[in-house]
Amino acid sequence: MAKNSVGIVETKYFTFAQKESEYLELDSGRRFGPITIAYEIYGEMNLAKDNVVLICHALSGDAHVAGYYGEVGQKPGWWEDAIGPGKAIDTDKYFVVCSNVIGGCSGTTGPASIDPSTGNHYGSHFPVVTIGDMVKGEEALIRYLGIQKLLAVVGGSMGGMQAIEWALRYPDALLSAVVIASTSRLSPQSIAFDAVGRNAIISDKNWLNGNYYNKELPSNGLSIARMIGHITYLSDQSMHKKFGRRLQSKDQFSYDFSNEFQIESYLDYQGNKFVERFDANTYLYITKAMDYFDVAKVYGEGSLEKALEKVKARMLLLSFTSDWLFPPYQSKEMVDALLKHKKDVTYFNIESSYGHDAFLLEVERESEIIRKFLSATYEKFAGNKRA
Repeated sequence: MAKNSVGIVETKYFTFAQKESEYLELDSGRRFGPITIAYEIYGEMNLAKDNVVLICHALSGDAHVAGYYGEVGQKPGWWEDAIGPGKAIDTDKYFVVCSNVIGGCSGTTGPASIDPSTGNHYGSHFPVVTIGDMVKGEEALIRYLGIQKLLAVVGGSMGGMQAIEWALRYPDALLSAVVIASTSRLSPQSIAFDAVGRNAIISDKNWLNGNYYNKELPSNGLSIARMIGHITYLSDQSMHKKFGRRLQSKDQFSYDFSNEFQIESYLDYQGNKFVERFDANTYLYITKAMDYFDVAKVYGEGSLEKALEKVKARMLLLSFTSDWLFPPYQSKEMVDALLKHKKDVTYFNIESSYGHDAFLLEVERESEIIRKFLSATYEKFAGNKRA
C-alpha cells in the first residue's frame, strides 16, 4: 500500500426513486427517477455516526477522490494527497464519503445512462438539473447510509457550490462546511465561458441533438470546450512560468496554422485526454447547473446577506490570490454576509500563482488549515467512539 493511502478502493452504487410515486422532484418542477448514485467510502464510521465527512467534486470530478483501482499506482483519486491516514482529511479519524453528481458520467444517472422507459440513452431528453438537485441526490445517499448529521461537507469549485447548498438546503444536517475556491453565483464572465464551451459541443456535426451514443462522438466540440475551460483554471503567471512563448519543437515559426507554441500543444493534449473519459452531454448539463446556481436569488430574494442568514454550520472558506475564475472577492462577499449575522466563519486567502487550479495543487498549504478546522469541529461537537 502506498504511504498514507486508503489503498485499493471500489465504487459502490445506490439506487433510489425507483417507483413513480417516489421520483425525485427537481428544482425545475419535473419529477425524475430511477436514479443510481455512484459513491466511494473510506475509513470507519464510529458508533455515534458523527465522524462523517462528505466530499463534493468539481465539474470534471467523480466519486473516486482517494485510493487506487486494481493495484496501488493505478488511477489515484483526484484528491489523493488530501485524503487518507494522517492527511488533511484523516481516514484514521473520519469516515469519508464521495459520490458522483446527478447528471454525471461516472456511474451516477446522467444523459449517457439508459432510460428504462425507452431502452435508449437519455441523451438530450435527460432533465436539466441544478446544484440543488445534485445535493438532493447526495442527501438521499447519506440517509441510505444511516447518517443523520454530517461532521462536514467539503468541496472545491463546483464542489464548493454543493457545500454551500448543503448549508442552506439542509442546515440541520451538517456541523460544518469547507468551501474552497468557490462562489455564491457565477459572474457574467464565467457564464460566458460556459456558453462558448457548450456552443462548441452543440456545433459539432456529431452531436446530433445529444443523440450520438453508439455513433461517432462529438469529440472535436468537447475537446474545444475543455480547452476553453482549462484556460480559466490557469493564471497568466502560471502560463508564463510553465510555457512562456516557447515553441514546441522548432526554433522558427512555420507560418501556417499548426500548433507551434507549447501552450497550444498543452491545451490540445488536455482536450484530447478529456474526451477519453468524459461525456459531452454531461458537460452541457453540469455547466448549465453551475450557471443557474445563485444563492441570493434562491434563498434570499436577491440578497446574499439574507440568504446566508439561514446557515447554521461552522464555515471555512478558502480562496487563492491568482484565481480569476472564482476570484477572492466572491469568497469575501460570503464571509462578510456571514459575519453580519455573527456566524462562525473562518477565511483564508492563500497566496498562489496557480490560478483556479490551486485548490487541487496547493494541497500542502490547504491541509493544515482544513485539518485544524475539522479537528476543532470534531472535538467541540462530536464523539470519538470507534465502530
